[in-house]
Amino acid sequence: MTTSSSPSDAPTPDFTGVRLDAAALKVLAHPLRSRLLGRLRVGGPSTATALAADLGTNSGATSYHLRRLEAVGLVTDTGEGDGKRRLWRASTDSHQYEPSDFAGDEDAETALGWLTRDYIRHLGEQFERWLDVEHAWPAEWRDACGMSDSFVIVTPEQAEAMSEEILEVIARYRRVGQGNPAARRLAVYHLDFPVDLDRVPGAGR
Repeated sequence: MTTSSSPSDAPTPDFTGVRLDAAALKVLAHPLRSRLLGRLRVGGPSTATALAADLGTNSGATSYHLRRLEAVGLVTDTGEGDGKRRLWRASTDSHQYEPSDFAGDEDAETALGWLTRDYIRHLGEQFERWLDVEHAWPAEWRDACGMSDSFVIVTPEQAEAMSEEILEVIARYRRVGQGNPAARRLAVYHLDFPVDLDRVPGAGR
């Protein structure tokens, strides 16, 4: 699974990513830390004070949790500013993980379950925000955005291949509108899951 955000409208020549290890996963699985990382990826470098105002908390809390994220390599102190005016940035544009990376590590598996559900909650919140304001946007944007669903019949290997192809398409379009005043950033989510949840492979059915 890949989770990423475009880190502001400034040109970024290379899209960077990191594969989470168990330590990083356990640190990131926290409601404020996951939001801090997301804000830095979307909005670019920021201070603990500005992040606190954006997320409705206090700078002491954001400073503490930024340091925890820094300890596992997810955020970086840019070296600019000092004290509460230190400027932080996301270390990479995205992070990746696979459930099999944490098999047998009960704490990591619990953290993964919480983090994945948190991303789904965040997706719902963000999409509802769009629905609240979309009537004020031009028709061409309302037509271009939205949601869809479909069904495929695939093996695990074919599902992996399909996901890779989707990611390749997203990569091709990642900066295609750069510099065009008509362009806007879009959040693009991809998820898939079995429909027949009662038909567990290898369970004797």
